[in-house]
Amino acid sequence: MTDRDLHVALRGAVRDLCARFPDVYWRDLDARRAYPDAFVTALTEAGYLAALIPEEYGGSGLTVADASIILEEINHGGGNAAACHAQMYIMGTLLRHGSAEQKRAYLPRIAAGELRLQAFGVTEPTTGSDTTQLQTTAVRKGDRYVVNGQKVWTSRAEHSDLMLLIARTTPADQVKRRTEGLSILLVDLRQAIGHGLTVRPIRTMMNHSTTEAFFDDLEVPAGNLVGEEGKGFRYLIDGLNAERILIAAECVGDGRWFVERATRYAKERVVFGRPIGQNQGVQFPIARAHVAVEAADLMRWRAAELFDRGQPCGAEANMAKLLAADASWEAANVAVQTYGGFGFAEDYDIERKFRETRLYQVAPVSTNLILAYIGEHVLGMPRSY
Repeated sequence: MTDRDLHVALRGAVRDLCARFPDVYWRDLDARRAYPDAFVTALTEAGYLAALIPEEYGGSGLTVADASIILEEINHGGGNAAACHAQMYIMGTLLRHGSAEQKRAYLPRIAAGELRLQAFGVTEPTTGSDTTQLQTTAVRKGDRYVVNGQKVWTSRAEHSDLMLLIARTTPADQVKRRTEGLSILLVDLRQAIGHGLTVRPIRTMMNHSTTEAFFDDLEVPAGNLVGEEGKGFRYLIDGLNAERILIAAECVGDGRWFVERATRYAKERVVFGRPIGQNQGVQFPIARAHVAVEAADLMRWRAAELFDRGQPCGAEANMAKLLAADASWEAANVAVQTYGGFGFAEDYDIERKFRETRLYQVAPVSTNLILAYIGEHVLGMPRSY
């Protein structure tokens, strides 16, 4: 089977699965701010959340390009892949840097759906994107680390069995470079919550299942250290390109959903005796949104191709995320404008998806930080922050 054949078959299969979870399913969850357990279970049972896990550990062994299709089609079908996307790119940290024992212990169970690895404790309320200045500490005491601190925007912690946590294991004043002294620990949430870890939900404008986490002398076995102590920041950065590419694919899916809904409505809605789509003031913004989404998709595929070849792709991955997030947000605005008042009505789902795609202007990396990266690392201008 060629890559093209695989991608066509994969798209069709994911679309069929998503068709079992129509707009009303997501609308109801949004109203209740509930987690899509049934949908995530269906994805897991179909093997899609194990897409990037090698076959030797029970996964599908697919490429990032392949995996991106899964997330794209979830959003293209009107769903919200944010409920489960993290398992794909968080798992990469364990796969690339975990010990052989850790991979044998966890990856097959994650692939089988027995365990969920959906949460990554990185951001803190006082440091934001300045990860090297994080305040959460993990102090080695015998065969354990004792963790103290706080994380915020730790999404899906209430619906995950495991969490990857980045914490400072060497005080900042004892390292030569600010990126040193950070380590990644694998936390078993089933044991930790209520025994040194408190998780509190944060209600947001979209149904995102995010939380804040408080660590109070939480004990984590030393054997749960992922990779080498002090190299956690490098491990974190190592997984960002895949994250950017996968999020870009989700935004492409969102953008296509908005364009298709706006196009259909513009053809059907008749005002002043003719379809509103016959008016250039309605037609042209939709057409421009379509162009932007398709252009962003080309950069997404370029970045994925480089990543899967093992070639440098930091610039392309960041540009793909920026372009796709911008395109989906503009398509969202166009859809609301096309629907007019009905764009704000819950029954049409435009306002729900509008809120969901707005997130990607800010997370998991803001558009301004991407521009700062491009300015410094691609164009060679002085560091701006």
